[in-house]
Amino acid sequence: MIRLALLRHGHTAWNRAGRIQGRSDIPLDNPARTELGSYILPEDWRQAELWSSPLIRAAETALLVTGHKPRTASELTEMDWGVWEGRHGLDLKADPDSGFRDIEQWGWNYRPPGGESPAEVLSRIEPWLFALKQDAVAVCHIGIMRMILARAHGWDFDGPAPFRIKRNRLFVIEVDDRKLRPWPDPVRLLRKGSS
Repeated sequence: MIRLALLRHGHTAWNRAGRIQGRSDIPLDNPARTELGSYILPEDWRQAELWSSPLIRAAETALLVTGHKPRTASELTEMDWGVWEGRHGLDLKADPDSGFRDIEQWGWNYRPPGGESPAEVLSRIEPWLFALKQDAVAVCHIGIMRMILARAHGWDFDGPAPFRIKRNRLFVIEVDDRKLRPWPDPVRLLRKGSS
């Protein structure tokens, strides 16, 4: 059995403005850099293999929290939001003709115009996920985390999610052959000097 800990990248200006980032390579903002620099991984995760999305906001988060440059995997790149990238989610939601839906109404085949569906994202993640040979920390994006956690929890993007993704927490999945088991609670990052 392999343990995989998923960590969401820090805030960017687009996050704070409610803009959809997707594959746009938006850097962390300065408050996020300051905050992330105050954290470290819990002791039992410091020897795990370190991975991240190749997007700068994820790779820099990994470096700030661990002090090490991560290995990158293109499979961990955020979901492609197509023509909606850069748009404000609230604007899309307010437009009844946009086709935008809340995540609780997606299903696995919901696709933004010109983008990827959750099923397509999971299909590109699984070869990387099931090739892991040792415990790993993967710094990535909320979309990637949602796909892996949805699979682990058996959630089909219909109704409320059985998890809530927060920053500065490790969401741990046990990978056993092709089975995924989620830990019931996330593991908090530690403040430097507290361990």
